[in-house]
Parts: sequence; C-alpha cells; structure tokens
Amino acid sequence: MKMLGKFAFSSICGATVFALLLFLPAGTWRYWQGWVFLAVFALCTSIPSVYLLRTNPAALERRMHAGPFSETRMAQKVIISVAAFSLLGMIVLSALDYRFNWSSVPAAVSLAGDVLVAIGLSVAMLVVVQNAYAAANVTIEAGQKLASTGLYGLVRHPMYAGDVIMMVGIPLALGSYWALLLVIPGLVALALRIRDEEQLLTQELSGYDDYRRQVPYRLVPYVW
Repeated sequence: MKMLGKFAFSSICGATVFALLLFLPAGTWRYWQGWVFLAVFALCTSIPSVYLLRTNPAALERRMHAGPFSETRMAQKVIISVAAFSLLGMIVLSALDYRFNWSSVPAAVSLAGDVLVAIGLSVAMLVVVQNAYAAANVTIEAGQKLASTGLYGLVRHPMYAGDVIMMVGIPLALGSYWALLLVIPGLVALALRIRDEEQLLTQELSGYDDYRRQVPYRLVPYVW
C-alpha cells in the first residue's frame, strides 16, 4: 500500500506539473495537442507502471527514484540537470509556439509525434520490465546482474534509445518545429551520460566489458 500511495502521488504531481507547463504558456485550455500529449503520456507510463506495481514493485521504485538529487556522481548530476531543462524547455517552448503561432504544424504531423512519444515511452518502460535493475539514476546495486537479452541484445542502452524517440516526438506532438532545436542539447547530454555510465559499468559490473564487445552499439544499431 505504501508503494501504491507513492505511485499515485507521483503520478498526480507529474500530471499537474505537465499541465501547468503546457497550458499556462499556451494561454488557453483549448490546446488540443497538449491534451492528446498528456493522454498519451499518462497511458504509456501508467499501464506498465501498474503492471510493475503488481509484479515487481522494487523495479518501479527504482524507476521513480529520478532527478539530479538521486544521482551519486557529480558528472551525472550536471548532465541530468541539462537533460531535464532541455525536456522542460521543449514543452514550454512548444506551448509558446502554439500561443504565438510561430510554427504551422499539420494535425497529421502532431499525431505522428504522439506515436513517437508512445513508442519511446513504451520502449523505456519495456526495458524496466526486462531488466529489474534498470533505474532512472546511474548506480550499481548489490547483487545486480548483467542484462544482455531482449532489447539489450540490440543496443547497450535501450532505455535511452526510447528517450531519444520520445524527445523527437514531443515537439511534433505539441505542434512546434522550433522546439526541435532543444533536442540537440538533450542528445548531447544523453551521449555524455552514456559515456560516463559506461565507465562505471565497465569498472563495477561483472561481465560488462565482454558485453560491450558482443553488442557494439550504444543507442542505434549500425550507427552508434
């Protein structure tokens, strides 16, 4: 019941913050792209979370333990702060774009963006289902085992691959081409996070060096 309460509280707070970031800058509640985005985000995070709550609450708790203050490495505190500001800025800029009509994004493109958001979130949540130790912060836990099957057999960081898909989808879903510019600092922060994380994993997670040779790609097969 304690975990259920934390999950419910986190979900309500997250939805409230997202709504404020969307509709206050937009200056109206008649921002249909914002409502569709919120619905997609809520569905694609709540359904897998409820599944984890029933089957593996510890994995869900790891996923909820996020943010700069949850990181133990200073480099990761800085990197995740940049990534968070990039994401939040993307949402606010998209809403301002809608308010002042800087972009003209067809409805079909916005809906395609929602599909990308759904895919990205679903990939990230599937990773947590496949790897109980997948967390929102960079850490190695006692007894942690190397995950090398499922999505981990394609790329070494499938959760971050899902984040990239989501980042590209958010501005389109919210009807903004200008907000796509903020994908760039987000990608840079993600690349730096991966490099730092892999140093830790190579040093402290048994078998990770061999895994790097078996699965040579970090985010995108045959690219990087």
